[in-house]
Amino acid sequence: TVSVRHPDFPDSLINGVLFHARYLGSTQLLSERQPTRNSRMYQAQEAVNRVKAPDGEHQPHAPVELFVSTERLMILNANLQEILIDHELRMVSYIADIGDIFVLMARRPSVNQSDSCNMPPDGTVPETETNTSRSDSGGSSTLSDTSTEPSDYRIRGLSKTVFERTRKPDTKLVCHVLESSDARLIAQSVGHAFQLAYLDFLRESGVEDLTSVKHLNYQDVLNQQEIFCDELTMFTDKQRHKQITIPKQRGEPLGVVIVASGWGSLLPTALLANMNPLGPAARCGQLNIGNHIISVNDQSLVGLPLNSCQQIIKACRNQTSVRLTVVDCPPVVEVLIRRPNLQYQLGFSVQDGVICSLLRGGIAERGGIRVDHRIIEINGESVVAVPHEKIVHLLATSVGEIHLRTMPTSVFRLLTGQDVPNYI
Repeated sequence: TVSVRHPDFPDSLINGVLFHARYLGSTQLLSERQPTRNSRMYQAQEAVNRVKAPDGEHQPHAPVELFVSTERLMILNANLQEILIDHELRMVSYIADIGDIFVLMARRPSVNQSDSCNMPPDGTVPETETNTSRSDSGGSSTLSDTSTEPSDYRIRGLSKTVFERTRKPDTKLVCHVLESSDARLIAQSVGHAFQLAYLDFLRESGVEDLTSVKHLNYQDVLNQQEIFCDELTMFTDKQRHKQITIPKQRGEPLGVVIVASGWGSLLPTALLANMNPLGPAARCGQLNIGNHIISVNDQSLVGLPLNSCQQIIKACRNQTSVRLTVVDCPPVVEVLIRRPNLQYQLGFSVQDGVICSLLRGGIAERGGIRVDHRIIEINGESVVAVPHEKIVHLLATSVGEIHLRTMPTSVFRLLTGQDVPNYI
């Protein structure tokens, strides 16, 4: 622990921790007010792409010290004599570690924002696709949102978005890119700082009994969750892979609608969303809505954009048979969340029945909740035609075993006739 002079009150000291790092640069991005998990991850990667020199090229940098405290994050010069960059902790919206790269994203304060604004009681903190125990392991291409232990502070912050329906204008983010062998540890330390800051806020607000907050052992609750909808197991289990040959007339389209597996899937590929009942795909009788298409005629679709996947399928029109490799996944996902009591926030937000953001590594994700899925049942009760407010109430007040059924929104809209299928 070290002490650094407060940037606004030089006679005061702030206690925190220091990390050696190399400052690579900063950039500015526009962001939605409540971006999705994938949006946050792409923003972090975009910041790195803008700032970091390509491999093999000289990387300009400056040795710095990154100071982490419960009040602010600061980047200082190597001898600690000058504050180069300073952000109040409450202005940090996202952090990520990508191998040895640490990305810090902070909201730019609006001109009418009060300098004396305290940290909000709901904990509107960095939305961590770092926001949380974001736990994509720190590989060279992996994003890891803040700490590995989700803090109650950040969980509360995400839960607030469940109640916010008003669309707010885009916000400006300033993104700082640093390099350090301690990138993962830095991310964990920032997450811990948010947790401590929330406890400090409760004390300042007159909440004297913090035992209920301190003793919320979130990891124990995580360990009680069954890993539902374990997509990685499905994709790696070769017995679930089906090789299908579809006979067809030359010039005849396959008769399918595919959509991107999207934010809610662990494996980016094409998802079978609809079939023409008179087309070859439906006639073969071996395909089901919800199947993930891994390859077409031995050409992998994994990781390709949707347009490329569509072009590969369209290119089969002049053939008399098409070979598909699919993983048989049901269109409806069964979700089970175990929530001991209301003090444990679910950690995801809903807009008109659609899951629009998710706390990585939280009880909801482990239970099978996926971003961009439409909730169709809660504890056996259909919510397809239920108002947003009732869905929020059902989720906010449910404890114990919470059973949900969801499906990808694009599939739901096609099956319910809200979107017109465009067969290829």
